[in-house]
Amino acid sequence: MHFVHIHVAVMPDVHLGRGATIGSVIPTRGAIIPAAVGVDIGCGMMAWRTSVTADQLPDSLAAIRSGIEKAVPHGGIGPKGGWKNGVPDPIARQFVKSGLSERLGRIADKRPAIGQANHVIHMGSLGTGNHFIELCLDEEDRVWVMLHSGSRGVGNGIGTLFIEEARNMLAQREGAAAVPDQDLAWFEDDEPVFADYVEAVGWAQDFARANRETMMEAVLAALREHLPAFTVDAAAVNCHHNYVAREHHYGADVWVTRKGAVRAGEGEMGIIPGSMGAKSFIVRGKGNAASFCSCSHGAGRAMSRTAARKAFTVEDHALATAGVECRKDKGVIDETPAAYKSIDAVMAAQSDLIDVVHTLKQVVCVKG
Repeated sequence: MHFVHIHVAVMPDVHLGRGATIGSVIPTRGAIIPAAVGVDIGCGMMAWRTSVTADQLPDSLAAIRSGIEKAVPHGGIGPKGGWKNGVPDPIARQFVKSGLSERLGRIADKRPAIGQANHVIHMGSLGTGNHFIELCLDEEDRVWVMLHSGSRGVGNGIGTLFIEEARNMLAQREGAAAVPDQDLAWFEDDEPVFADYVEAVGWAQDFARANRETMMEAVLAALREHLPAFTVDAAAVNCHHNYVAREHHYGADVWVTRKGAVRAGEGEMGIIPGSMGAKSFIVRGKGNAASFCSCSHGAGRAMSRTAARKAFTVEDHALATAGVECRKDKGVIDETPAAYKSIDAVMAAQSDLIDVVHTLKQVVCVKG
């Protein structure tokens, strides 16, 4: 594509995805590809370290998992995936106080379909698939709370709408037939729709960040009902890994789309999670220029969800997640550890991108 700046960087967890491979970093001059950003806009990670130690955890962690599942709604992008019995007043007030409600109103004035998408009912909700909430132990047996989610139904609505608009605009451009895939359709910065998209995607990214913060508060409140009094003493990071941002690389101001990649500028903290039952990592970026200051966002899938359901049994999954309090039923077979690449191999392949600060091992995993 004529607007790609220098090159496209590929992370060690790369695998197939719509619009762009998942695990790619795409710098562009004067253009953005909406399908490369995707529909799970602002999806990312958050982790906090607590003062709790492993010896303070109960022998059975089942009640803790159940408490988290009750505290945080989870499910698909429809209404059933959010607050089913009305949005709690504190969350509704925060949605207004944060400015998210007013900003969404301005966006919806131009595109009413966005205003009709699920938004406040998904604030503080988890989702499905590879989204999760976990308790982990670090190398000193300190307990961490870690979670993974994004902008939920409203982000999906924003992404889907603008991807379709980009396709329509591509069809009107000279030479459109030479573009090999409609999902490479783009907006250019001299088009009015470009500013509309930047505004909407920025809102979705802010919503995703607020969604993670809201969930984290709910999880900590649930833990306080099951554990001795504790403090939260170190915020690791609250970072996106599906997003677009304005940055400076190789002497130019460009738009950087990270699809399944984390910003890893020099000294910047990030999270690289493994699969259910595997290790996860708190990392510090090295600012590698060739990667556009990026690193992987996880282990990356080794096979499709359909293939995983055919390849593994519930017994396989139970064995792979031994020692982790989590779902061990056929509904999560597509998330079993063997469906993903080796997180150790992925980490070894990016030692020039990040330093490992903490190694975490899951003891509780909540899946949508």
